[in-house]
Amino acid sequence: MDLEVKGVSASPRSQTQPFSGRKMPLHQGWTSKSWAIQNAPCLPVVPPLDLGSLVDSDDEDDVSYVPISVSPIRFDPPNSSSALDLVIPCQIPYIQHHLNELEQDIIPEDLPEPTDKYKLKYQQYKTEMKEGYKQYSQRNAEKTKSNLMHQLSPKNEIDDKCVREEETITDYLTTLDRKALLQQCYADNPYHAQHSTRKSNAETVAAEKKKQTVTEQVMIDHLSRAVISDPEQNSTTEKQESSCICPDSNTEPFRFRKRTLHETKIRTHSTFTENMLSHKVQFDGRIISRNGHDACRELLGFFFIHDQSLTIYEYRQFGKNRTNVLPFIQKDIYTHQRGRRKGKRYQLGDFYIGANLTFSSSDHPRLPESIKENTLFILRITNIDQRALDSLRSDPIEHEGDITSQEANDRLVFKAIQDELKEQLHKRGVRILTGLRKYFQQVDKEGNGLLDKADFKQALKVFHLEVSEKHFESSWLILNDSGNGTVDYGEFTRAMIGEMNEYRKSFVRKAFMKLDFNKTGSVSIIDIRKCYCAKKHPQVISGHSTEEEIKLYFLETLKEVCSKSDEVSYGEFEDYYEGLSIEIVEDEDFVAILRTPWGI
Repeated sequence: MDLEVKGVSASPRSQTQPFSGRKMPLHQGWTSKSWAIQNAPCLPVVPPLDLGSLVDSDDEDDVSYVPISVSPIRFDPPNSSSALDLVIPCQIPYIQHHLNELEQDIIPEDLPEPTDKYKLKYQQYKTEMKEGYKQYSQRNAEKTKSNLMHQLSPKNEIDDKCVREEETITDYLTTLDRKALLQQCYADNPYHAQHSTRKSNAETVAAEKKKQTVTEQVMIDHLSRAVISDPEQNSTTEKQESSCICPDSNTEPFRFRKRTLHETKIRTHSTFTENMLSHKVQFDGRIISRNGHDACRELLGFFFIHDQSLTIYEYRQFGKNRTNVLPFIQKDIYTHQRGRRKGKRYQLGDFYIGANLTFSSSDHPRLPESIKENTLFILRITNIDQRALDSLRSDPIEHEGDITSQEANDRLVFKAIQDELKEQLHKRGVRILTGLRKYFQQVDKEGNGLLDKADFKQALKVFHLEVSEKHFESSWLILNDSGNGTVDYGEFTRAMIGEMNEYRKSFVRKAFMKLDFNKTGSVSIIDIRKCYCAKKHPQVISGHSTEEEIKLYFLETLKEVCSKSDEVSYGEFEDYYEGLSIEIVEDEDFVAILRTPWGI
């Protein structure tokens, strides 16, 4: 049986008809290669390869003209997925196989080598790129080096330090200034108004309890202990005993024998009554010292009107429940040790908030060794019983001690200098005050805190603080009242630049005392990092910065103050907030800056 197979011939129309988007069977003239090309999603159209265009021509220098055929399209299936992003995963191996075939068909192996002209252009381009990267690296290295030189300062090379300070201290704000100013944002948080009021009330009640405890101890000491230990009691008792002894008796009766305790009913010249001791002015004081343990002592003083005597007690707390009140300066009549009133007795007019009381260390052998290192120690009055002071001033008894005109003129001189420097310290207070302190410590070869006139002039020049010659000479005459040619640089800084009021400093001491729970006078950076809380910073609340970023900014600016890399002393802690306080007008805003991160 003969079978006849009739073939179906493809019409010319079916061979030339373009692809219309429908899948067509293979028997209608489509090969596997053409099917893969047409079904690949968004594959670019491969232009015909024109090898004749690779010949050098005069139009090569025209960058705007790039022939399509010069840069053929390459497919790198193993490394690139740009053409396969939209392909179904099951189609990827099949498509990659045919793309490899296309690459082998499109890219010829006998491409001519690039001409010398192209090689020269490539070499020039390569050289320019290397040179640009080299310049970029040099700029970054110089910037990093300048930052390191600003942070690190050798202790033994004072001249190099001065040159470096002159280069880094400029009129514009540095990164350190901007990071330090972030602490001022705490004052913008409205959360503190109600919270700080509750804390202030609790602190006021606790302070009143302390004062009441100290007052009771003072009255007990001077009403009982002073009478019992009065040497005048011995002579009075001996006279009474001798008058009562019988001449014929061999042994003295027991009642006539010498007693070991004094007869407290006998009145002596130093005997006090409660009425006499009640006429007094009570005040809080602090020691002006760079030693944190001494600066944070809680001292309460009393000035008695009847004999113009003075005594100071220290309130000490051991743990949570044990407290003690100890005499710090015994009751006696004292005189000014320096200033316009040197040698004159203390009087009622010498007691006001911000007044300095000077004492000689040699007159008080029981003082701590850290205080006796200096010839004089200064006590600053931080708070005073204003009601008692006003009532005593209205007393008909006249009290000398009004501020003299010379002292008033001295204050005007310092006020003029402080106003002159205030504009120069605008937003740079932290950097300049901390830098001045470190500079003075390096210049102080002997380590006694005293510098001469030339050193202070050089310091003002290095830190670009301009003070008129007239004002400087006037201030030097006031500060150098002893005439020895040297002045304490802490006192010089307070007089020339000024200092924050005692209300603000009380909160600085509270923050430091919370950190320095061992009362060593210094706090480690690790403890500061643990205690500092930036959760309520406005930038953290708004999401512009993280809590860790604000904490790092604070630690970076605080480390600039420190002479040691791992701890902060009280003086350095105070210098930081002293510089920050210059730009803050309201006291409550400054208190908010301390309350919020430290939780005081």
